[in-house]
Amino acid sequence: MRDRDLPVAGPPEPLPGTPDAGTAGAPAVGEAVWARVTGLIERAEEVALACHVTPDGDALGSMLAVGAVLHGLGKRVAASFGDRIFAVPRLLRYLPHQDLLVPPGDFPEAPELLITFDSSTLERLGLLAANAERAREVVVVDHHPSNTGFGTVSLIDPGVAATAMLAEDLIYRLGGTLDRDIATCLYTGLVTDTGSFRHASTSPAAHLMAARLVATGLRTDEIARELWDRSPFGYLKVLAAALDRATLEDDLVWTFVSQVDRAAYGLPYDEVEGIIDVVRRTDEAEVAVILKEDDQGVWQVSTRSKGAVDVGAVCTALGGGGHHNAAGYTSPHGVEQTMADFRALLPRKA
Repeated sequence: MRDRDLPVAGPPEPLPGTPDAGTAGAPAVGEAVWARVTGLIERAEEVALACHVTPDGDALGSMLAVGAVLHGLGKRVAASFGDRIFAVPRLLRYLPHQDLLVPPGDFPEAPELLITFDSSTLERLGLLAANAERAREVVVVDHHPSNTGFGTVSLIDPGVAATAMLAEDLIYRLGGTLDRDIATCLYTGLVTDTGSFRHASTSPAAHLMAARLVATGLRTDEIARELWDRSPFGYLKVLAAALDRATLEDDLVWTFVSQVDRAAYGLPYDEVEGIIDVVRRTDEAEVAVILKEDDQGVWQVSTRSKGAVDVGAVCTALGGGGHHNAAGYTSPHGVEQTMADFRALLPRKA
């Protein structure tokens, strides 16, 4: 057996003086909840898995990692996300275990057991929301503080940096082990939701998890290249247009990307996700916002805060959700009305 394929049986003992440095199961998730979840899985012959629409690395990576372990335990697994156009975002097409994915139309209509990943509301499941409503048991695995608790079992911990941390803990509790492919899925979730360990949510436990995953032999440089260092040429043109129209209003900076912008260069919607991370660098702004028009003509709003403003609360009030420093929502209105609604809820400067 090659070193890179060595399985990792479980997390090491916590380091002295580091709180919550072992598995990801923080005090927010009690042992009774973990026992119920593992019991449901052990008794199930088929497990349906779902993550939120337009999946990011944490949603898809967590789902595929757990799905691979369940498949290895002999379970029938169907994994999906509820987008009308069912396609894995280009940035995530390197993820292993995509053979577990099925389009929404082939997903179990009324699952005996459904596990959702990184979805804070039922609506975020898109086309699969109806399947979730018909499911006998719905285990919600998530770390968003805005989670509505829509399932029958809540495996929710806002104290962890990524849903992938809960997924890793679940894998160990099921008796699973980590190989390089499963670790690649989990590492993708961890680095995307911590901003490559730059966000305030990054904890000692997150770094220790990264060490366990890297120990399987995964290539962190290759993952970083896929996530952050590749873009089609059209992205540069659309980015330039978005930055050219960027507007600074006191401590708010915002811009938008329309369907027309993307169509001019044949750029898929998921390619513009990273623009918010360029806009948010503005020194003069506490809050950054980007409006992205999807293929259905609906505006998807992404927001970031440097800490003084709780954008999660603002987005929740507008029908979305997320974290204190990173959140989003969907707007049925145009650019001007969407921004007017957002401004109206922003805390005023003293």
